[in-house]
Amino acid sequence: MIRSNNEWERLREVVVGTAENANNPRLEKDLHCINYANIDDVKIQRGYYPKVVVEETQEDLYIFQETLEDLDIKVKRVIPQNNKKNYSNPFWETDGYYNYCPRDSVTVIGDTIIESPMTLRARQHETYGFREMFIEEMKNGARWVSAPKPMLKDESYQRDDLSKLTLNNVEPIFDAANILRANNDILYLLSNTGNELGAIWLQNFLGSEYKVHVIRDVYSYIHIDSTIALLREGLCLLNPERVNEDNMPEFLKSWDKIWCPPCKDIGYYGDYNHASTWVGLNLLSLDERTVVVDVKQHKLIEQLSKHGIMSIPMRLRHARTLGGSFHCVTLDTHRGE
Repeated sequence: MIRSNNEWERLREVVVGTAENANNPRLEKDLHCINYANIDDVKIQRGYYPKVVVEETQEDLYIFQETLEDLDIKVKRVIPQNNKKNYSNPFWETDGYYNYCPRDSVTVIGDTIIESPMTLRARQHETYGFREMFIEEMKNGARWVSAPKPMLKDESYQRDDLSKLTLNNVEPIFDAANILRANNDILYLLSNTGNELGAIWLQNFLGSEYKVHVIRDVYSYIHIDSTIALLREGLCLLNPERVNEDNMPEFLKSWDKIWCPPCKDIGYYGDYNHASTWVGLNLLSLDERTVVVDVKQHKLIEQLSKHGIMSIPMRLRHARTLGGSFHCVTLDTHRGE
C-alpha cells in the first residue's frame, strides 16, 4: 500500500531510477533557462549520454538496489523510455530527457501519488515509466493524481535578468524534487523549477490538513534536496552556503541542525556536469538512524555519526554528470509500519 508521510521513517518500498537511454535533449529555451541558466553560450553535446556514463551508473544502481533488498526493502525500477522520440504539444516540440531521477517527477504524500507539472518540456512524459506501477497501486487503494499539465509556452521562461528566477509565474509549474515532507508540514522551494502558482495549487489540493511552507531566497537553481535534508523529527542537515537563520523555514528554526561540511568533489564526465559538489548532501534516509550517502563524503559521514546516524557509504560515480545522487534517484512509496 502506498503510504509515505515524511523523509525519515523506516523505508519499506522504494522506486529506483535508471540511466538507460539517458539523453541530453535539444537545447531549447526551457533547458537553457533551467539547467544552464547562468551560462550565456552553452556548448554541450546533445543526444544520448556516453556509454561509459550509462554503464557505470547502471552498475552502481544495481549494487544500490541489492543493498536495499538485503535490508528487506522492496525495490521497484522505473521502466526506461525511448528518449530520442519527439514530444510535443500545440506550442513546441522536443525530444526526451531521462528516467534517472524519479524523485523529480513524482511525490507521494500520505496515500496519494502526485505527478508534478514539470518545468522542462523534455520531461512532460517522464512519468510514463511509472504507469504500470501506478495502475497496480491504484487497484490496491492508492489515490493517483496528475497536476494540471502546463502549456510551457516561451513566456514561462526568461533569461533577460539572471538575478531573478528564470521560471515565470504564468501557470502552476513545479518539479516534485522541490518538495520535502515532514508529516503535515510540506517544504516547497521557490526556484527555477517551482513557482508561486505551483505552491498555491499544491496547498489547495492538499487542503487544510497540510501546511505548504514556501521557501524563498535560498537556492534559485533547481531542487531542494542538495540544500536541506530532513533526517528525523527535530533534526535536519543544512547547506551553509544557502541556508541561514533568516531564510530557513520558521518551523525548522527550533530543530537541531547539522551544518553540512564542504562536500568532496566526485568529478564529472566531459561537458555534462549538471550538479554542484553539494550533490554530496543528497542522501537517502532508510530510517531515523541510517542513511545511504556517497562513499567519498567522509566529513559528512563523521558529522552524521556525532548525531547518532549511521551511514551506509555507496557510490554513484556520475551523480554530478547526471544531476542526482541517492535521494534524487529514488522515490519512497512506503515508509513506516
